[in-house]
Amino acid sequence: MERNEPDANSAPQRASVAGWRGRFFEDFEVGDIFMHPLGRTLTGTDNAWFTLLTQNTAPLHFDRYYAAQTEFGQPLVNSCLTLALVTGQSVTDISQNAMANLAWDEVRLPNPVFEGDTIYSESEVLDMRKSKSRQNVGIVTVKTTGFNQDGKIVITFRRTVLVYRRGHGPKSVRPSPAGAIP
Repeated sequence: MERNEPDANSAPQRASVAGWRGRFFEDFEVGDIFMHPLGRTLTGTDNAWFTLLTQNTAPLHFDRYYAAQTEFGQPLVNSCLTLALVTGQSVTDISQNAMANLAWDEVRLPNPVFEGDTIYSESEVLDMRKSKSRQNVGIVTVKTTGFNQDGKIVITFRRTVLVYRRGHGPKSVRPSPAGAIP
């Protein structure tokens, strides 16, 4: 039996596999805990730009001389940046298929975040129910916890999200590059 060897000049054939597209309402269960995969080190530039972008005039976030005179001895990362970052870290597991956020409640900041800290997060599903007014979504409530590289909790909050039910969200259309394998 003769065997056909691949041409040395041809590209190997590969199968195209869809990437993670997030959870739908039916994929959640009360008690699930999601350890979000990405950490992020916050820099002085992140802190200064976010603080100035949001017109926060507290010098504790962008004036090193001022911050050195406080009990912290250095600039604090803007707490709204911490909230935004930890929320963003949770999107891949919680709200990739969200119609809308409904609420952030019980936001607590037990420890400061400093420039150079790396923040990680996880979320626990606390409650879920089908929407009474919209058949295409469900309501999911999670408690999200953000912590630094030393394991110190820096933020906790409850977030309530409208999440599409399977088959009811917008279709994700991604173009393929020219010459890609179909």
